[in-house]
Amino acid sequence: MTDLNRQSVTAIADAVSSGQTAALAVAEDTLARIEAYDALQPQIWISRASREDVLCAARKVDARIAAGEKLPLAGVAYAVKDNIDVAGLETTAACPAFAYSPEQSAGVIERLDAAGAICVGKTNLDQFATGLVGVRSPYGIPRNVYNRDYVSGGSSSGSSVAVAAGLVPFALGTDTAGSGRVPAAFQHLIGFKPTKGRWSTRGLVPACRSIDCITVFTDTIADARRVDESIAALDLADPWSKPLANAPLTPRRIGVPRPDQRVFFGDTQAEYLYDRALAALSQGAEIVEIDIDPLLEAAQLLYGGPWVAERTAAVEALLKSDPDAIDPTVRGIVEAGLDMKAVDLWNGIYRLAELKRHADGLWDGIDMLAFPTTGTTYRVRELQASPVALNSNLGRYTNFVNLLDMAAIAVPAGMRGNGTGFGITLIGPADTDRALMAAAETYLDAADLPSLPPLDMEDTMESVKLAVVGAHLKDMPLHWQLTSRDATFVGAFETAPNYRLYAIANSTPPKPALVHSADGAAIKVEVYELDMEAFGSFTAEVPAPLAIGTVTLSDGSSVKGFVSEPRATEAAEDITHLGGWRAFIAGG
Repeated sequence: MTDLNRQSVTAIADAVSSGQTAALAVAEDTLARIEAYDALQPQIWISRASREDVLCAARKVDARIAAGEKLPLAGVAYAVKDNIDVAGLETTAACPAFAYSPEQSAGVIERLDAAGAICVGKTNLDQFATGLVGVRSPYGIPRNVYNRDYVSGGSSSGSSVAVAAGLVPFALGTDTAGSGRVPAAFQHLIGFKPTKGRWSTRGLVPACRSIDCITVFTDTIADARRVDESIAALDLADPWSKPLANAPLTPRRIGVPRPDQRVFFGDTQAEYLYDRALAALSQGAEIVEIDIDPLLEAAQLLYGGPWVAERTAAVEALLKSDPDAIDPTVRGIVEAGLDMKAVDLWNGIYRLAELKRHADGLWDGIDMLAFPTTGTTYRVRELQASPVALNSNLGRYTNFVNLLDMAAIAVPAGMRGNGTGFGITLIGPADTDRALMAAAETYLDAADLPSLPPLDMEDTMESVKLAVVGAHLKDMPLHWQLTSRDATFVGAFETAPNYRLYAIANSTPPKPALVHSADGAAIKVEVYELDMEAFGSFTAEVPAPLAIGTVTLSDGSSVKGFVSEPRATEAAEDITHLGGWRAFIAGG
């Protein structure tokens, strides 16, 4: 099976509307894409519309076009997170014991149908939309389409995978703590989270009803804008809906966390990519460092405060009647709400009001926030081993947004060496949705992002890139320790210009010591790739005072590599000026 190209909402709708193609042909292609990829990741879907129903819906769109209707989403196939009602398909919220058959579609689905879009199925999610990871579902674990060792992000896991894999051009997710933004970051997608009330939440199984938002994943800003134009409207049947508004925003001053508040959980590649994103943003704006502690405190209220009880309220009946039907991690979270008291809730409301007043005041000094969407990403098995703590890490920069009534759009900001995406989120006051989209387009034009990596179409063996600087270089005495482990030569590189190189005294065979230093220089290295088992055995054989640490290359990327304890430089010769070990050996 070959890689599937992503699709365009705008291109499909315009082609069907103009008669260049038919909705029926688009539907046939969509079904073929789904079937081709389904063997690889069937966990994307909880339920699918039948082939007959999809083709029937496409024929109706073609008939509407022929009758002269103007349909902004003519023939565009889409997927729906399975906590949003679609008439004719069960709603499960990833909990079979909770499942029901809705008689009426959600408000957003009604508007998409009216615009000519065609729903092809319901997607997997972290159960009851509780999680940012995508691993909490009895229907399986959708994985990152670019490296299936890694999580897709959640809770809108299946929806993000369906778009990233090119199965549908857009998919609906939801967002309470970041579920419509985190998966976008991991898979190089646009994740648009509208202002609360801009899109109707009628027909949504609530997580926290007062702050839930329905969201969309797309490949481009233009596609997100087209979907927003079709969905955004006042819904009088939804008590949380509000009149449509489009407030201006000119991002001349962009707020970012102070350097001491930028936490990347050891992910140096994410740190580098964020710095690059800020450099791109600074081309047309002033970067303003702000204190984000009040925002982080607001974020803590979502899972560490009384808002947990709002999640409990959504599943209270099932929690009492059949608690074992709920995923153990999810159950542990929502059970905590049973112990919340009214006084806890009111104290939380009071504190949130204070924090919101502070947040609203930020807009006096800045026009927009630009935060990392997440500080890092994780492998599936890492999340399974530590499901709560690592999930919490992923919400550091997202959890506060809905509580403080902000609009947000997550956009790609680069790629790690393992293919997973890093993203930033542009955040503005309520109702600045369209202005944020324009700002996101300006950023993407300046960002010079790499092309998308190929889809991971087979289980990718986990591997590690290792920089060697001395006796392990090709044709050097210890190079055999790499070749005997089937290491693959990646290339010759230089480190970032902040290392010093020493020839260790009395070392047999002669070995260098690479030491990080503010007054260093670029040092020549060779990079090899080993599988995880080979890397582990190699590392076990590294003798003191040498060690394996993290080495930054001249392009800002990081690899594992030889570093040294301080004692390695005792009586050693400083050979930094030579620029590498080969020059030293040649001179000797």
